[in-house]
Order: sequence, then C-alpha cells, then structure tokens
Amino acid sequence: MKKIYLGAVFTLMSFFASAQDYDHWSIDIGGGIHQVGSTLSPGFSENIFGQGHIGYRYMFNEKFGLRLDLGYNSFTANEDSQPFTSNYYRASLEGVVNLGSVLKFHTWTNRFNLLAHGGVGAASLNITDPVDNGGDVMFAMNFGITPQFKLNNRFSLFLDFSSLIHFYQEDNFDGGPNSATRESNISLFNTSIGLNIALGKNKQSADFWRGEEAIVVNSELESIKNRLDTAEKEIQVLKTKESSPNKELIMTELDNRYVKKGETTYGDVVTSSNVDFIKELLNRGYVNVFFDINSTKIQKESLSSVNYLRQFLYDNPYVNASLIGFTDETGSEERNQTLSNNRAKAVFDMLVASGISPTRLSYGGVGEDKTMSKGARQLARKVTFKIN
Repeated sequence: MKKIYLGAVFTLMSFFASAQDYDHWSIDIGGGIHQVGSTLSPGFSENIFGQGHIGYRYMFNEKFGLRLDLGYNSFTANEDSQPFTSNYYRASLEGVVNLGSVLKFHTWTNRFNLLAHGGVGAASLNITDPVDNGGDVMFAMNFGITPQFKLNNRFSLFLDFSSLIHFYQEDNFDGGPNSATRESNISLFNTSIGLNIALGKNKQSADFWRGEEAIVVNSELESIKNRLDTAEKEIQVLKTKESSPNKELIMTELDNRYVKKGETTYGDVVTSSNVDFIKELLNRGYVNVFFDINSTKIQKESLSSVNYLRQFLYDNPYVNASLIGFTDETGSEERNQTLSNNRAKAVFDMLVASGISPTRLSYGGVGEDKTMSKGARQLARKVTFKIN
C-alpha cells in the first residue's frame, strides 16, 4: 500500500511538473447571441441578443484543465412573435482540452489557438411573461469549442460556440409546456465573444504555453547570453589590436548566435522577459548584417540576422526598427556615405519583401564606423538595428 501511495504521489508530481512557469488560473468573460433549439411553442420566436457568461478555469498543465462556467440568458420576443419574457441561469463544471497544444499549433502560428470544453451542471428557467412559472430547474450538459487570438502573454480574445442539452425541462422558453420533458434535446445555442485573462504572478497564459519546449529555449537563451558576454570582451580586444586569432570565432558567434539552423525560432515561446532581453541584444549591436568590401550584397552567413529581425517584428507588431549602415575606413567620405546608405536600403528591401510593412522601418547610412580599428574592418562593413 505504501508503494502504491508513493507511486501515486510521484505520478501527480510528474503530471504537474511542466506547469510551473505559467499561470494555472484564468478567467473568461464573454457575451453575445443565442438561438433557442426545439423548446419554443408555435407562434413564438426569440430576440437573439442577450446572453453572457463568466468562466473560472484551472489548467493542470498546458493541455488539460477544469472550468466552472456561470451563464445567463435573457429571452424576449422578436417583432414577429407573440410577447414573452424569461430569464435563464446555469452553472456547469466542465473539462477543457487545449487542442492547440495537443495538435501543436505552434509549428505554424504563435497567435491562434483552439480549446474544446464539455461538462454537466444545472439550469433554471424563470418565466415572467405571460405567466410566472416559479422556476423550472433542469439538468444541463454543455459542449463547445473556443478559438482564441493571443494579444499578449496575459490577454487573449476568444470566440465560443456552445450547445446546451437539457433534461427534464418542463417549460418552453416562452412559458408553454414542453411536450417532451423527459427527453433530451439541444435546447440552446450560444455564440460569445470575450476576453481571457491569465491570473497570477507569471503573467503567462497556459493556453499558449509550450511546455518543455519553452524550458529548452529559455535554457538556450541563458546559454546564448553567457556566450555573448564572452564575445563582447573579445570584440573589445579587436578594437584595440591589429589582429586576433579569435576574430573568426567571434564572427561565427555574431552570425549564428540566436537560433540553431533548422530549429524553431524564439518567437514560439516568447515571454515578456525574453522580449526585453532580445530587444537589448538588438539595440546593443549583437545582431548585425555584414557585407563584403565595396559591396551592398548581404553576406550569405548574415541572412539569419535579417530573418531574426523579421521574426522579432512579426512577433511584436507594435514596435518599429531603424536600420543603420556602416563602412570601414577605406574609401572617400562621400563614397562611404553612399555605400552605407545603400547597405541599409538593401536590408530594408529584404524585410519589406518578406512581409514587414515599410511604415515600420526607417534606414540610413552614417559612413565609416570609426569605433573599429583597421584590424577589424570586416566588423565595420555592416548594418545594425535599433528597436524603437
């Protein structure tokens, strides 16, 4: 018995282990339209507006959770119906499946997600016109799907499409008798739009959390940060020495620092802290696009840097970027000014061609990079980024 108990505890600990870096709790607040199914008397039809709900949700991990859903509907006659008024209240306990996580939506989108939910509860139909029925209490089952659009780590918009099945409903929504009170029927369809809010100190919704993949990427970012600290020291040496045996190593580091070729970019698991860190790396000049001497053609090894900025702008649609071109000390001042500007324009054109709006970009050249020594000419022929 003791072994069984310890095994159960270990299983539960393993089950929750992946859910330490996001908020378990969230709240759904929504409202919209409804449509009555088969429980209206002849000559009656409803106004479709007048429903809302609040859901308190707890996610055990990024795939499965539970939700307490509280809903309200107000039914009135439309212009083609005999008059009636009724109010409907319900509460249900539902299981939630994050289909986006199960089906790995993150392989093709960072913004869209899909939940499925279903459960059981109770409902009460209170008719006030044409008669007061004193409340018709019934058993209810609720099933639905919920597409989501991520606004940021804490907030997301959702649409919810739900079907409610009632058992032992004695009254129709208009006050007439239900002729099949003991039979189940799809009595009500609800369509809602609303806001999901993650509740907790992590400010990170479980719905868009990528589990173990996020842990791997965050670990990689920490490793990259340590390597960049070392690279920065090496760059300082390059600025003061004519040559350095580590120059090639540093160039490789600068061009291949953020993602491994063939793997998913940081954007799939971006968090607010990572965004700040990555923005700092961009603004401090760790992500550069390099060119050959007297050339405006981007080096093949630097295409990943352009793609990195494109991905960052795509994942953060409210930021803009400035592209700043440089040259080495060779050439006249006028020639260097033109060449640096054309290099920035080349990066600008590539970003626009990849789908970034030109209104989010600006570019210009400043000529020679006077911070570099002759021994570091290849580091001076570049375009740097500034995030605004």
